[in-house]
Amino acid sequence: MSNPRHSANCLEIRAGGNPSRSPGGHNSGPYGIAITPDGMVWYSESGVKPNTTIQFGSKTEKFARATIPSGGGVVRNMAATADGRVYIACSGVNKVGIVECVR
Repeated sequence: MSNPRHSANCLEIRAGGNPSRSPGGHNSGPYGIAITPDGMVWYSESGVKPNTTIQFGSKTEKFARATIPSGGGVVRNMAATADGRVYIACSGVNKVGIVECVR
């Protein structure tokens, strides 16, 4: 992955020279980015309702998207741990969540 660009409402990732836009579209409002040890890029789309969690595979150049069950409010912060877990701070609903991948 090279040259991630972030504007006020859109995240554009250039992987292999081809731009990929966030699944939520132009007003997705990416917020709270974290990268896990396996190279997966995680962030929240705060401009869509309910908020979503996005996973971008830097090797596959594919997105996965999941709705945050609590709605999330705005996920202002994310943290990745050494074991690959992603913790999200759902400030609008006063909760902390753990993102789990279903394989």
